[in-house]
Amino acid sequence: MSIFATYFVNIMDDLNKIDSIVIIPTYNEKENAENIIRAVFGLEKKFSILIIDDGSPDGTAQIVKNLQNEFTDRLFLIERKGKLGLGTAYITGFKWAIEKGYDYIFEMDADFSHNPEDLPRLYNACAVDGNDVAIGSRYVSGVNVVNWPMGRVLMSYFASKYVRLITGMNINDTTAGFKCYRRKVLETINLDKIRFKGYAFQIEMKFTAYKYGFKIVEVPIIFINRVLGTSKMSSGIFGEAVFGVIRLRLDGWFKSYKR
Repeated sequence: MSIFATYFVNIMDDLNKIDSIVIIPTYNEKENAENIIRAVFGLEKKFSILIIDDGSPDGTAQIVKNLQNEFTDRLFLIERKGKLGLGTAYITGFKWAIEKGYDYIFEMDADFSHNPEDLPRLYNACAVDGNDVAIGSRYVSGVNVVNWPMGRVLMSYFASKYVRLITGMNINDTTAGFKCYRRKVLETINLDKIRFKGYAFQIEMKFTAYKYGFKIVEVPIIFINRVLGTSKMSSGIFGEAVFGVIRLRLDGWFKSYKR
């Protein structure tokens, strides 16, 4: 093979390489699983998907397995026994994605509260604009939440403001769960030391990336409450976020964040 032909093949391999993976934790998401997978795979930008299923009794994992026959090289599944927590699901996914060599690693919900069409915008914020973490933010340009009860909107909004005040992070949506990380961020953070398992996990990951000095940007999105399935949110989840952040801030005074 000539030098020119080899160069051309290498270029084509780079163009066809899927450098990004979307991690989606699931528990009883049979109404949404197939639709969210097809929506992501229908985008012009190519992504892989890793589903982390926590033993859903409704058959979510089997739906994913059936779709793996159609998307053999892009759809992956890790099954866990029982509900082990959102944070541990993502950490399991992060480690898997790092091992497989993905450059951009995403968090996204299965219930369409995060619009799959926003994935390329988060990707571009990192891959093109040079940021290390891109957050799909509900609050960076007002309050962009649809179909949530007002009490829940206020709880979420003021919880984020509270976290921002306590931690000093210049982030409006501190509890957001729609994010893109460069691989180097997740390789730098000691994932085994992340303590929170619920939605405070989202705060802890942002705070740790912030303390390490990574470049974080908020990308405005519209958050739409789920239409199908049952919400996993509870007041206890927000309680963990509100009270856990104090301990997070105190620990941050004594921990070294050197890259």
